[in-house]
Amino acid sequence: MPHRIEIEYCTQCRWLLRAAWMAQELLTTFDGEVAELVLRPGTGGVFEVRADGHLVWSRSDEGRFPDIVELKQRVRDAIAPGRDLGHVDRAGPRVD
Repeated sequence: MPHRIEIEYCTQCRWLLRAAWMAQELLTTFDGEVAELVLRPGTGGVFEVRADGHLVWSRSDEGRFPDIVELKQRVRDAIAPGRDLGHVDRAGPRVD
């Protein structure tokens, strides 16, 4: 089943490049599994990622932007739970 990913980003904060880069990473990783990826302009500091309508990342909830590894894993868990992400799944713990 083809999936839909949506990235809502804040235009006031100028987060389009970050959203576009993450979109590119997700489209490359989930090639053939994503039917569409939407970049949706928003305001007020929003940065949210949804997979098939389900929220997988919210900057306001998490207090930060996602690391691309975390984001790929959360999207995978939402759209293809059995899929191995290769080296992404074997990455060490995040260091802040």
